[in-house]
Amino acid sequence: MIKAVFFDLDDTLLWDEKSVSEAFNATCLIAKEKYDVDPNELEKAVRQKAKELYESYETYPYVAMIGINPFEALWSNFSEPKDDNLMKLKELAPNYRKEAWKRGLEAVGINDSDLAIQLSEQFPIERRKRPIVYEETFKLLDQLKEKYDLLLLTNGDPSLQKEKISSVPRLSSYFSHIMISGEFGRGKPDPSIFRHALSLMNVHEHEVIMVGDKLSTDILGAVKTNIKSVWINRKKLEPYMDVKPSYEIHHLEELVDILEKELING
Repeated sequence: MIKAVFFDLDDTLLWDEKSVSEAFNATCLIAKEKYDVDPNELEKAVRQKAKELYESYETYPYVAMIGINPFEALWSNFSEPKDDNLMKLKELAPNYRKEAWKRGLEAVGINDSDLAIQLSEQFPIERRKRPIVYEETFKLLDQLKEKYDLLLLTNGDPSLQKEKISSVPRLSSYFSHIMISGEFGRGKPDPSIFRHALSLMNVHEHEVIMVGDKLSTDILGAVKTNIKSVWINRKKLEPYMDVKPSYEIHHLEELVDILEKELING
């Protein structure tokens, strides 16, 4: 019998992908006003250059394990460095942001260091304006909160994930516990973070279901820990790795029917 539901945060409850995309667009429009550059081409270039630069740092193996992506590093303050690697990334971040935008501009034929600085400072502002929540998120959480214990299990930088959560009124109140990989020291899909979540909630593997959008972290980690899983596949993607979720849904509210079936099956 399911007693607890573990939820991923980004692109499961919060529409992080849209927030980032809109922030990029708003920032790149500034360059368009000055140079008439295609904002989409600039965004593509900056994303690519940011990824290349991010992966070149000695911190990359750790932050990849914790689950901090290059675009989060373009706006996180890293104000709660729980590890030497996060402290190093905090030191690297200001130059990383400027260099990513500088290289992205150069890739589309623009050599303007001052503009690169301006855009690197504007992107965090634009991203913070956009804490976008899926329209069904609160409706679902309202339906579940009386019947199940809820836990939020998210990869990422502690300060940034806390900022995302606090930027959405009400969200944290639904959860008995909020676990962030950067605080715990290991990220999904490592079984240890799932086991710790089980211990916090005082439940067994068969009493939990994990809901998330990524096969590579949310679902794989649940499988490794013998926890039932629900892949929220809004884009109706083909499976991109050999991991089998217990269920696949395309809309969060479909989770209600799954939990009812689990209740009947006991």
